[in-house]
Amino acid sequence: MFYDDDADLTLLDGKTVAIIGFGSQGHAHAQNLKDSGVNVVVGLREGSSSVQKAKDAGLEVLSIVDAASKGDLVQFLVPDELHRDVWAEAKDGIAPGNLVLFGHGFSILYGEVEPPADVDVALAAPKGPGHLVRRQYLEGSGVPGLIAVHQDATGNARDLTLAYAKGIGCTRGGVIETTFKDETETDLFGEQAVLCGGTSALVQTGFEVLTEAGYSPEMAYFEVLHELKLIVDLMYEKGLAGMRYSISNTAEYGDLTRGPRVVNAETKKEMQKILGEIQDGTFAREFIAEHRAGNENFDRLRKEQAGLQIEQTGKELRAKMDWIDDSGFAQG
Repeated sequence: MFYDDDADLTLLDGKTVAIIGFGSQGHAHAQNLKDSGVNVVVGLREGSSSVQKAKDAGLEVLSIVDAASKGDLVQFLVPDELHRDVWAEAKDGIAPGNLVLFGHGFSILYGEVEPPADVDVALAAPKGPGHLVRRQYLEGSGVPGLIAVHQDATGNARDLTLAYAKGIGCTRGGVIETTFKDETETDLFGEQAVLCGGTSALVQTGFEVLTEAGYSPEMAYFEVLHELKLIVDLMYEKGLAGMRYSISNTAEYGDLTRGPRVVNAETKKEMQKILGEIQDGTFAREFIAEHRAGNENFDRLRKEQAGLQIEQTGKELRAKMDWIDDSGFAQG
C-alpha cells in the first residue's frame, strides 16, 4: 500500500493536468486536484451540459483537443464506450512524454485506445463513486485507489501517477499497485456477478418469490431491498464474520445453512463463465457492439427494469422517507 508519504505532489508543480470529462469521476478529480494546488483544465465537447458546471467550480474549460494539448497529464474520465471517439479528438493534442491516464483499464485492455509508444500510459482509479471521492477529500480523508503503469516511456510514469493519486486524495486511504488487466477484469466481474448484476437479480427474485406467495409488495420491498443497506453496512465495517456477530442467532443460522442453497455450485459455475467472457473479451465486444448499434437492446432492458413492480413500490415508499435524499440521482 502507498500512502501520502510515499507520493510526491511537487512532481506536479509547473505541470497542467487535463481532465477529459466532468461526470461522476471527472468533477471529483478536477476539483480535488485544484484544491491540492495543481493547475487543472477540463476538456469537454462544445454544447456539453457539464460546461457550466465546470466553470461554476472555477475551472478553465477547453475543447477536448485544446485541453489535451495544454495538459502534461491527460486523464480520460468519460464512459468506456466513448473512449475511442474521444481519443480520436484528443490524440493530436497529446505530445511525446505526456502521461495519459485512465480511470479504468477497459479501453486499453480491449484495444479501444492505442496510445503511441512515446507517451506514458497509466491508471489512477479511486475505488468509489465520484461524489464520495469529493466528499471524503473535503472531510480530510480519502477513498482508497489503484494505480497501474501500462507504458513507461519516460521512466517517470509510476511516480507521476502516485503524485496524481495523492492530488485526488487516494493516498490518504491507501493505494494498491496493480495491472490494467487485473483492474479491468476484477472490476467487471465484481460489477456483473456480485455488486450490481448479482445483487440486483437476487433482490428482484426474492421480491418475486414473496409477492407471488401472497405477501404484500411493501413488506417484500422492506425485507429484500430496504434492509439490504443495513447488512451491507455491517459487512463494510466488520467483514462477513463481524456482520454475523451483529445479527440474531436465527438470522446467522439461516445465513450459514440456507445461503449456500441460493448461491450454490451452479451459481459458481455461472460466475466462472462470466469471468471467462470478461477474460476472453466476449463481454467487451458485446458491449461495444451494442453501443455502436445504437443501444436498442440496452434501452429496452432499462425500460423493462424501470417498469418492474419492485421499482414502483419502492418509489412510493421512498417518497415517504424524508431522510432519504435522492436529489442527486441521475441514471448513467
